[in-house]
Amino acid sequence: MSGGVDSAVAAARAVEAGHDVVGVHLALSRMPGTLRTGSRGCCTVEDAMDARRVANLLDIPFYVWDFSERFKADVVDDFIAEYEAGRTPNPCMRCNEKIKFAALLDKAVALGFDAVATGHYASLIDSPNGPELHRASAWAKDQSYVLGVLTAEQLKYCYFPLGDTPSKALIREEAADRGIQISHKPDSHDICFIPDGDTRGWLSEHVKREPGDILDESGSTVGRHDGAHGYTIGQRRGLQLGVPAPDGNPRYVLSIRPVSNQVIVGPKEHLAVSRIAGGRFSWAGDPGIDLAERFACDVQIRAHAEPVPAYASLVPIRESERTEQHRVGATHEVVVDVALDQAEPLLGVAPGQTAVLYIGTRVLGQFTIDRAIPADSAQAA
Repeated sequence: MSGGVDSAVAAARAVEAGHDVVGVHLALSRMPGTLRTGSRGCCTVEDAMDARRVANLLDIPFYVWDFSERFKADVVDDFIAEYEAGRTPNPCMRCNEKIKFAALLDKAVALGFDAVATGHYASLIDSPNGPELHRASAWAKDQSYVLGVLTAEQLKYCYFPLGDTPSKALIREEAADRGIQISHKPDSHDICFIPDGDTRGWLSEHVKREPGDILDESGSTVGRHDGAHGYTIGQRRGLQLGVPAPDGNPRYVLSIRPVSNQVIVGPKEHLAVSRIAGGRFSWAGDPGIDLAERFACDVQIRAHAEPVPAYASLVPIRESERTEQHRVGATHEVVVDVALDQAEPLLGVAPGQTAVLYIGTRVLGQFTIDRAIPADSAQAA
């Protein structure tokens, strides 16, 4: 129970369905005095109090489990390490992978519970090969992307009571009808451990800043930066370039080179990507297909992005394709290779992002992007 309206209604529905329910709030911050500001952040003191009030209303036991050390090691420290490597991580994916559906689930199962229920908008379908994870009934609120890191074993212990609800508005109405006072509480957003939303400022306090050059695609210096970690692929604003583009058009960050501490910029059209590949992959249930054979699918690289048609397969990695943006210490020898539909290339793909593969509404699995190949293959990756 995060303290939000979704998990509150999920708990209420679980109670109504006759389950023996215990509410658990996760204490993830190492600063227990952290306060919530509007819709910034989550897992704050106020959120814990809101969750406790809902548990009291539902007449269920309520506990706060302290996973702050695990959260720092598996999510916050990983976030810092990824940026130091010139990558753009998704900490919400790591939190689901390492905390909510690993540490929390392991403890719950060890204590004898049958499942962990959350307020995520996603659906589980039983199949002859085991549970399958699918999109929620309403794609506008679908959260299956952030659950793409779940494995077949974890799905056996998951319960998503909100998966069939068409809209968040209906959840708020239901909460109000049930007397849940947080029915109109704003959704949390941004990174929970950076509640003010200033990621660049937060990183400047945790990652050593090394000034370096901003180059165009020809290798000419067009500006200076005060730390490559403060830039992301596709960024246009705040580049402070000293040399304008010959055609006068805006330039975008095309790549970040952590070893040489360089940021490469160029025209927007060179952000188009026709192929992505990466490791750290997992499958959300039995795939039911030969992953070494090329198969049709859709790929989604952000929680609220549109899925793009593609073809994917598992292939051995070629040493020539290992780049300085591969995950630090990565030793994987097999990668997921995805060729995108040429009519719908992706824009602004960054190493470190999570790509989730779908077949229809089903989540097949996910991988962390190591390499993005531009649609114009003449451009450097």
